[in-house]
Amino acid sequence: MNPIPIIAASADAEYFHQVSQILGDRFDLNCEATLEDARRSVAQLKPPLCILDLRQTYDGGHTADRWIEEFQARFLDLKLIMLTAANCPETLERRAACTPIVHLREPVTAESMAQAVLRCMPQATPVTPEVAVAARPREIFGTSALDGMMRKFETNSPPLKKMLEDLAIAASHNVTILLIGETGSGKTFLSKLIHEASPRRSEPFLNVACGALPRELIEGDLFGHMKGSFTSAHADKEGKFVAAGRGTVLLDEIDVLGLEQQVKLLRVIETGEFEPVGSNRTLQSQARLVVASNLDLQPLVEQLRFRPDLYYRLSMLKFEIPPLRKRKVDIIPLAKKFIVQFTAKHDIAVHRIEDSLLDAILKYPWPGNVRELEHVIQRAVIYCRDGVLSAEHLPAHILACEAGPSNDPSVMMPSRLTSSDVTLGRQVALTEREIIEQTLFKNSFSRTKTARDLGISRVTLYNKMRKYDLLKAD
Repeated sequence: MNPIPIIAASADAEYFHQVSQILGDRFDLNCEATLEDARRSVAQLKPPLCILDLRQTYDGGHTADRWIEEFQARFLDLKLIMLTAANCPETLERRAACTPIVHLREPVTAESMAQAVLRCMPQATPVTPEVAVAARPREIFGTSALDGMMRKFETNSPPLKKMLEDLAIAASHNVTILLIGETGSGKTFLSKLIHEASPRRSEPFLNVACGALPRELIEGDLFGHMKGSFTSAHADKEGKFVAAGRGTVLLDEIDVLGLEQQVKLLRVIETGEFEPVGSNRTLQSQARLVVASNLDLQPLVEQLRFRPDLYYRLSMLKFEIPPLRKRKVDIIPLAKKFIVQFTAKHDIAVHRIEDSLLDAILKYPWPGNVRELEHVIQRAVIYCRDGVLSAEHLPAHILACEAGPSNDPSVMMPSRLTSSDVTLGRQVALTEREIIEQTLFKNSFSRTKTARDLGISRVTLYNKMRKYDLLKAD
C-alpha cells in the first residue's frame, strides 16, 4: 500500500522529521519551507491533509490568512492543521473560529502533532484516552462552555440555542465578537457569559458604556491619558485596555464612537497597539474585545457614520440577539424565574400565579425586552399582598397591550403619554424614577430619545438609571 502523502509548510524541518518518524511508514510527510512551495506540492500530490506552521508571523497574520483562504478555495477536500504561537494573532483566531481548521497552539510536541494528524485521517489509528484528552482541549472546553451558557442564559428558543452553541465556540478563541440586540435584550449579560466561557474567565471583565461618556472623554477612558494632556487631566490615568490585563473588555453602544475613535479601535483590534492620550509611548493590549450595539451598524456605514473597514472586521463574528417578542416560549419561564428572585429579595410570599397574569404578559410585545419584563414582574411582586399574583398587579399599559414604537407591527404606540407630559420640570407630582421609567417605556427604552425628551444628557440619564437599578438586564 502506498503511503498517504501529507504536506507541511514549515521552516522547522527537524520538528516535522520527528513527527514523520512517529507516524511511521503509513504516511509520507513532506516538509516545504514556504507556503508557496506547499501550495505547489498540494496541487501536485493532492494530499488529504496540509499542516501550516504559522508560529512566526510578522504582519498580524494577514498574509497567512490570505494563504489559508486560497488553500480553502482551491482545495475543497483538503483538511488543514494550523500551528500558531500561544498568543495567536486575531486574524488567524477568527479564521479558525469561522472555518473548519484544526488549530493547535504552542507548545505542541511531535507526539501531539502526530496524534492530531491521525485524527484528521479517514481511518485513523485509535488513540489512547489519555492522549485524546490532552490533544482535544478545544472540543472538551467547548462542551463545558456551552453547558454553562445554557444553564445561565435560559432559553427554549431553537434559534437562540443555536446562537449559544456558536458563541461557545467563539468564546474559546481570541476573537472580537459583535453583539447586536435591542435595548434590554441581554447583551451585557451575554457578554459576561462569553467571558466566563473563555480561557480568560479568571481575569477581569470590564464594561465600558460608551453612550454614558462624553465623546471627548471616551478615548481617555479606553486608552488612558497622561497628566496635563487636557484640562481635567490632573493625574495619569490607566485606560480600560490596560486595566483589563488579559481579561475581557465590553464596549457597549459602539455606534456612538466618532470616526477618529473608530480608527484607533480598529488599530487595537488589528495589532493590539495604542497610545494613551498625550503620550508617544505605544502600549500593547492583551484584552479580548466584545462590542455591542442596539443598532444595526450597516445603515450607519451607508450614512458615513461608521467606518466600513471597522464594520467588516466586526461583522465577521456578528451575533444578533432576537427580541423577546420573537421568542415567546421564553416569556413564561423568565417571568417565573424573576418571581422567585424578587419574592426572595423583598421577602414576599407568592403561593399562586393566576392565568390572567400569564395571559397578559404573553400578549404584550415587550419593546423593552427582558429588562422590561424583569421590572414589570418586580413591580407585580411588590404590590402582591395576598400571596396570589394576578393581572391586577400589572401596569395598565401591559393589560391594554400598548407599547412604544418598533419595527414590529405588533408593537403599538401608547396613547396616554406625549412628549409634553414627560419633561422633568413639569412632573413634580411623580417621582424621578417613575418619570424616567415612563419615558423609557414611551421610547421603547431608547436612551438617546429618552434623554432628549427629558431634557438631560445621555450621561445624566445613564447615571440616574444606574442609581435606580434600571440597567442590570441590558
